[in-house]
Amino acid sequence: MHRSRRLDDIQPFHVMELLRRARELEAQGRDIIHMEVGEPDFGTPAPVVEAATRFLAGGDVHYTPALGLPALREAIARFYHDRFGADVAPERIVVTAGASGALMLALAATTDPGDEWLLPDPGYPSNRHLVRAFEGVARALAVDAASRYQPRPGQVDAAWGERTRGLMVATPSNPTGTLLSVAEIAALHRSTRARGGVLLVDEIYQGLSYGVESATALADPVLNAADDAFVVNSFSKYFGMTGWRLGWLVAPQGFVRELEKLAQHFFISPSTPAQHAALAAFAPATIAILEERRHEFAQRRDVLLPALRELGFGVAAEPQGAFYVYADVSALADDSEALARRMIEEAGVAATPGLDFGHHLPRRHLRIAYTTRSERLLEAAERIRALGLGR
Repeated sequence: MHRSRRLDDIQPFHVMELLRRARELEAQGRDIIHMEVGEPDFGTPAPVVEAATRFLAGGDVHYTPALGLPALREAIARFYHDRFGADVAPERIVVTAGASGALMLALAATTDPGDEWLLPDPGYPSNRHLVRAFEGVARALAVDAASRYQPRPGQVDAAWGERTRGLMVATPSNPTGTLLSVAEIAALHRSTRARGGVLLVDEIYQGLSYGVESATALADPVLNAADDAFVVNSFSKYFGMTGWRLGWLVAPQGFVRELEKLAQHFFISPSTPAQHAALAAFAPATIAILEERRHEFAQRRDVLLPALRELGFGVAAEPQGAFYVYADVSALADDSEALARRMIEEAGVAATPGLDFGHHLPRRHLRIAYTTRSERLLEAAERIRALGLGR
């Protein structure tokens, strides 16, 4: 049976394989502290569940327009205006099957075979594989703690080539939790625009920031009005709706009709129950719940960071957003993948090796998620301590 060549370039998502092993150990009666998957222990906010329940009780569950419910597109536009002072026309908002669906649409609309995308390394692994799926080429920009794991315009300028199509950035980022300011995003946009390229900004973790006000690239008026910039967002992280699989894309107006055609064929429409549920995501009662959770994440981060440093984990660029710590483990082990396996097998602590996030020093790093309550984070630190790590 013939297999497409792209399959050879798609690597496994190691964190999911680690999660599978964690589930096997739990089935054997082991207690596993989950710090590997980007899914918090909080449930969907009650107002969102209630909205979905009311909608489903009516039984009228049919397709929506491919671009999403008009009422939800308008609610997202109001959210940008009320929270960030950014005026975004509802017509530019494409509701998608998760943020992954938004990334797929943006890449499908802009990428020809052989086009190169510049991606920070370390970065979210699915991004480079989605580029490959649309016959593009992902080129890594090695970033480190000195730049808060974010690319700089000079680095983008130096890496830009004849086939470069665009730059993809994330703020807050996965796996590092670091941020780009609106001014820094605007500077990167000037670099890509000067070369006729595209800037794609991943704001999936927007809203989850600590000690820094949450922001959006769309607050920059030039980028907001540009025909060469896309912004991706999601209901999964800040809004706590991971399993509902709902996200959105803010696109230049000139792309919307083309994106609609793609969405019609790719997805027909986003999940109808999820969209009706998401209408309650912006309600004041829901936002109050989400802000309480954000403060809880900040407390968890402040508990975990000193505990990790005391154990010998290096954290040179402190996370200001999302819910991850990207820790240097080179003082404790030669290989983060082997360390992750030892941690789960011997200590019952699951964390993600850097191998998932790119090629720039992956075996020196672990991503540790503070998605469980503080007492469990401290228990995890004690279990790791008992391993007697160090060289």
